[in-house]
Amino acid sequence: MPNRVEILKRQFTNSVGLPFRELLPESTLVEALEAEKIEYRNRLFNPIVTLWAFLSQVLDTDKSLQNAVSRIISWLAADGEAIPSSDTGGYSKARKRLSEKFLVRLLGKTAQGLEKQTTTEDLWCDRHVKLCDGSTVVMSDTPLNQTEYPQHSNQTLGCGFPIAKIVVMFSLATGAALEILIAPFRTGEVTLARQLYPKLMPDDVVLADRAFGSYVDLVLIQQYSADAVFRKHQSRKSDFRRGKKLGIGDHIVTWSKPHRRPTGMSQDEFAKLPTHVQVREIHLLIQQKGFRSKEIILVTTLLDAQVYTKTKLAQLYQWRWQVEVDLRHVKTTLGMEMLRGKTPEMVRKEIYVHLLAYNLLRTVMWQAGKQAGVCPVRISLQGTRQHLSHFCCQFYKAGAKKRAKLYDAFLIVVTDKLLPERPYRYEPRLKKRRPKPYGWMQQPRDVLKRQLVA
Repeated sequence: MPNRVEILKRQFTNSVGLPFRELLPESTLVEALEAEKIEYRNRLFNPIVTLWAFLSQVLDTDKSLQNAVSRIISWLAADGEAIPSSDTGGYSKARKRLSEKFLVRLLGKTAQGLEKQTTTEDLWCDRHVKLCDGSTVVMSDTPLNQTEYPQHSNQTLGCGFPIAKIVVMFSLATGAALEILIAPFRTGEVTLARQLYPKLMPDDVVLADRAFGSYVDLVLIQQYSADAVFRKHQSRKSDFRRGKKLGIGDHIVTWSKPHRRPTGMSQDEFAKLPTHVQVREIHLLIQQKGFRSKEIILVTTLLDAQVYTKTKLAQLYQWRWQVEVDLRHVKTTLGMEMLRGKTPEMVRKEIYVHLLAYNLLRTVMWQAGKQAGVCPVRISLQGTRQHLSHFCCQFYKAGAKKRAKLYDAFLIVVTDKLLPERPYRYEPRLKKRRPKPYGWMQQPRDVLKRQLVA
């Protein structure tokens, strides 16, 4: 058994784990297991083998348990070892045994490892910018999932899917997923995001859309020695004739504390907020060839107009849409829109492993971008995933020297086609492709099946 475990660890390390060899070596995995006080028996699917199998399963277009087990069987057969059962029960139970805290710890380590590799040239005004936004994911319709993450209240029982709200914080410099929170759908996006603010580091800058542009969010972020750049909420009016004028369409005004306590905040927390806060408002006129001019107003706690000029803030905000692209990569490219877990615990583990796989791809893009001297954000994540899938088949077959040459070639190929720069990007939230002409399920499946045979 130990021999088979070592073979699998070697194969995973020399294939899908190759880009993570510095950020996530086996020693780091062992330390994380010890830190969480996780003890395990000496079996084929120990936590390390299970983790790598789970990661490769997420990265593969065929995400079935059978495909993951088949990969393990082929590797052991190639090394002349006894072939384990093709039944997926053992691997499924091993995934259930993985600790959520263990996966969260690894997610943080990969993100922090990438952040440490940044230099002044990679940052905005020598500061780390964090992108924040929310989305939803649906999951298997089971009683346990429905209890913790109920389906939408407008749907008939048995005709919908459990749904969860997620809020993710990404790094603008590296694209890595830094933090995530998961809650029932009825939880407000901004309410959930406020739980991420304590994770901010001093001098961080939070970049988000107009939903976050409130007095409370600006004050809370400042309490952690960080700053914010948001689009002004449409319900708040601006008058650039008032306040301290810094330039054309640029001034500092004083916002007063709202009378009503926001949802999700206790009375004690609300009482501790200051009565006033100074906010800088900036008017931008966005002109794009072929489109009508668009006016937006930014609100920020960056008050120094000499250091943080209007032009620099405008250049920063043009990357706001990047968080939408990052979420699309995680949900659509990696297939996290519909989760297969039958329990809430398994659903959360799937989400963490999807983000871990996403950080794996971002690590590849970072390495390739730095080697080629291009911006890592302009590298295609889908293209990186496709190249990694094909090169992995060659990595584990090659010797150490050939593997190093293959990996260098892999990094070169990844940067062959770069994405175009699309500043101030925005897209209609509409679908072009028409759905198939099937009606919506109005009754539970078992009722409809009985009607078919009646």
